[in-house]
Amino acid sequence: MPRIKTRDGVELYVKDWGQGRPVVLLHGWPLTADTFDDLSLAIADAGMRAISYDRRGFGRSEQHFDGYDYDTLSDDLADVLAWAGGNDATIIGFSMGGGEVARYMSRHGGANLRSAALVASVVPYMLQTDDNPEGTPQSTFDEMAQGMQDDRAHFFAGFFKDFYGVGMFDKAVSDEVLEWSERQAMMAGLKPTLACAKAFSSTDFRPDLAAFEVPTLIIHGTSDQTVPIDAAGRAAAAGIRQATLLEYDGAPHGLFATHKQRFIEDVVAFLRH
Repeated sequence: MPRIKTRDGVELYVKDWGQGRPVVLLHGWPLTADTFDDLSLAIADAGMRAISYDRRGFGRSEQHFDGYDYDTLSDDLADVLAWAGGNDATIIGFSMGGGEVARYMSRHGGANLRSAALVASVVPYMLQTDDNPEGTPQSTFDEMAQGMQDDRAHFFAGFFKDFYGVGMFDKAVSDEVLEWSERQAMMAGLKPTLACAKAFSSTDFRPDLAAFEVPTLIIHGTSDQTVPIDAAGRAAAAGIRQATLLEYDGAPHGLFATHKQRFIEDVVAFLRH
């Protein structure tokens, strides 16, 4: 698979499948581009070019010590788009990756895009504040950070059960999917893992919403415990002019696996317009 260098010299691992207009996929925290393999194959089979990459610090990309703020991460996205070429691209951000989509819109003017998608995304603002009462309390993020510093492997074993909505009697995904996700998470460096958690939990994307000037698909599960829908998908849909919100009733955060076929069909249908 190819590798590209960002403007500040960080090497990113890229998967480039198919031919046609580019569709760039941004994975969630703390995973890798591998989470998009099923969708990428469907996009390539539909006559488009699926480009997914490991975020700096994660997966097979370089683990620099800094650069985990959304301005820098959106610059990385801009560099990937420039490498891909074309002026008719779509960008799709899952979870944390939705923040890169939003910041690309405001910081880079949404250049060369025809459409965008936010999937179980952190946009517009995760943190609970006086003017964002539906957000998640800071204490929750503090506990996450402490759990990762105490025993990261143990933390992720519990985290992914909530991520996929796995309960004692409800196996939304197989044990092997949980193990696969844990392996991906442990490929990341500790610094990028902590720094990106701080970035997605504290960055306010509400000012970025006005910069969305292309049709935008928003997909979010109503039972998402990781990024609750009221402060995220529903709020984003209310603030983006050309947004279409698809709510997956009962779906958890990791709907790309739990609702895989519906997710693929909805995204490919949107891309074909």
